[in-house]
Amino acid sequence: MSGNPAVVMRLVASAYAEAEKAGAIIWRDRGRRANDLQTLADRLVQQSMCASLSKSFPKITIIGEEDLPEEAVKEDLIESSQSEEILQVLSIGIHPLFVCSLQLTCHLISGLLEHVTVLIGISYGGKAIAGVINQPFNYQLGTETADMWGMPGLGAFGFELQEVPDGRHTVDAMVPHDVNRVGGAGNKIVQLVEGKASACVFASLGTKKWDTCAPEAILHALRGKQHPLDHSEMRCDANVKHMNSAGVLATLRNHQYYTSKVPQSVLQALIDKYNLQLLLSKNPAKLLKHF
Repeated sequence: MSGNPAVVMRLVASAYAEAEKAGAIIWRDRGRRANDLQTLADRLVQQSMCASLSKSFPKITIIGEEDLPEEAVKEDLIESSQSEEILQVLSIGIHPLFVCSLQLTCHLISGLLEHVTVLIGISYGGKAIAGVINQPFNYQLGTETADMWGMPGLGAFGFELQEVPDGRHTVDAMVPHDVNRVGGAGNKIVQLVEGKASACVFASLGTKKWDTCAPEAILHALRGKQHPLDHSEMRCDANVKHMNSAGVLATLRNHQYYTSKVPQSVLQALIDKYNLQLLLSKNPAKLLKHF
């Protein structure tokens, strides 16, 4: 390879390094509260992500989970390095959209440290093309996976893939052998690649595009699938609504089987909840008067 590394190669390498820095921030500031809805780590990690990546890649669009005020970012929060390991294997050049997420507050407060993940996803043309998942507390807990990353067509790295045995199902409402109830969109995907679940169902309005972009890229790199429960296309760009209003189904294998097992009542409940939420957001006074 000659000349400067291509944009996406450098962006993925920077995202990996930034995810590791975010994990260190979370570990350092775990449990410290910034206000009633956020921990201090929530705010600092998003500041670090946005400042670091926008400084190195000023043309990308950044979508983050936290609504933060404009303020100066301390220099020690900015990560300028890139993963040399990733730089050695990547070489494509396009202008992507960057999406970041932090699954932190409720899990830290609840003490569910293994559910905490930092997600950094990269999309282009509405499609997830790369993703990084960092589990900051797994280094200290000594569990299987701490960092993973992947790109469709290239592969997924940082873990040893394990799968649920054929014929065994671990999803509620689908005649399962077991049901695993875990928190965090990123952590749910980790359950798939560690062989602890055969499918992940997000049958609620809780997930946003910044929760599903990185997992989607890693799943596709493993020839898995992720899409809304209503079978519509999952797009991720600056112009789509952030909420996954039709829920999400993620699998490594046998995707059609799990798709066919989603009850129609689940889909209808999602539609009703979304329509109600949309109506309330547009005209809350009228809705309250109606009831």
